[in-house]
Amino acid sequence: MRKLSDTIARLASLRDAADMSAVTSGRLESLPNFGSNPGALHAHIYVPPTLCDGAALVVVMHGCTQTAAGYDVGAGWSEMADRHGFALLFPEQQRQNNPNLCFNWFSPKDSRRGSGEALSIRQMIDAVASAHPIDPARIFVTGLSAGGAMASVMLATYPEVFAGGAIIAGLPYGCASTIPQAFDRMRGHDVPREAELAALIRGASDHPGPWPTLSIWHGSGDPTVNPTNADAIIAQWRALHGIGLDPARIEAVDGYPRRVWCDAAGHEVIEEYSITGMGHGTPLDTAGENGCGRSGAYMLEASISSTRHICRFWGLVNSDKHAVHVRPAEAGPTRQNLALTFGSNTVNETPRAGIPTARPLIDVPAVGGVGKVIEDALRAAGLMR
Repeated sequence: MRKLSDTIARLASLRDAADMSAVTSGRLESLPNFGSNPGALHAHIYVPPTLCDGAALVVVMHGCTQTAAGYDVGAGWSEMADRHGFALLFPEQQRQNNPNLCFNWFSPKDSRRGSGEALSIRQMIDAVASAHPIDPARIFVTGLSAGGAMASVMLATYPEVFAGGAIIAGLPYGCASTIPQAFDRMRGHDVPREAELAALIRGASDHPGPWPTLSIWHGSGDPTVNPTNADAIIAQWRALHGIGLDPARIEAVDGYPRRVWCDAAGHEVIEEYSITGMGHGTPLDTAGENGCGRSGAYMLEASISSTRHICRFWGLVNSDKHAVHVRPAEAGPTRQNLALTFGSNTVNETPRAGIPTARPLIDVPAVGGVGKVIEDALRAAGLMR
């Protein structure tokens, strides 16, 4: 059994950053009346003036303590939509569903096809695709943390809808269905093995394939969602794509290691970026003429734009002056070297690490009250209603 102090510390860290719920962009429009909405979510859209027939649609899901508008400002998705002419859909969590504004990725009723939050998001997609000239073969989904885990849910439960997905500091589909399991998986404990992970996706729908492509991003110093979850996501989808354990290519992109897996035809179907020394959040490159997004809580300046690179992976970038610095595998760091680098590195020395100063949010009484402490902690983390 995990120590109570360990659990409470992890719960507190989920609310350790500034409240992003007050951030507004003024760019997003509300999407009302999109369906029965069994998950009781809100929806926002952004349709750039450059939208043309056959446009792509990107579904973007925020992390805990964030809002749709706040995440858009941070990640810069509407900036990229303006530049490259695709539409955006932002599902948004409500406090009555989750007091910490986390998507309920671990809840069975919200992570099944045809149920709860997953169905609400599917209904939003249908509404946007019906109202705008969206190419149904160019629908994508991405998210951070709980939003990344919810992106895993959508890719698994509605794989026929999505051409690709991007999971940032997230978790594999179906790895947890209870609160204790959710905490263990976030720590990297007892994650299911590859065969079980793939079976979870196969059992989530009757879809026989083909499967969405996947872009995976994780900070090597993430203290909230252990980076082993990135490996678990890769394992979950490798079997579905019928590809082997070893990547087809390893390279350094903008100074960070990128691993790529290709299918039998040589198409890139899975990519992974490990952001050396970075903590929990979305990696940004906000500087210069082609800067994108704005740094803040869980939105981390790292001199690499996950938003821009994800758009490239999905084929959404028409033209971009931003230079991408790539070097071959033999010049890039190995996964073992990265672990050693992180172990002796500057995780707490620079803002790019993204690890906020810890402060206790829950006072543990000296005597008694343990049950209340646990309940308060669970509510604070958004894992108990």
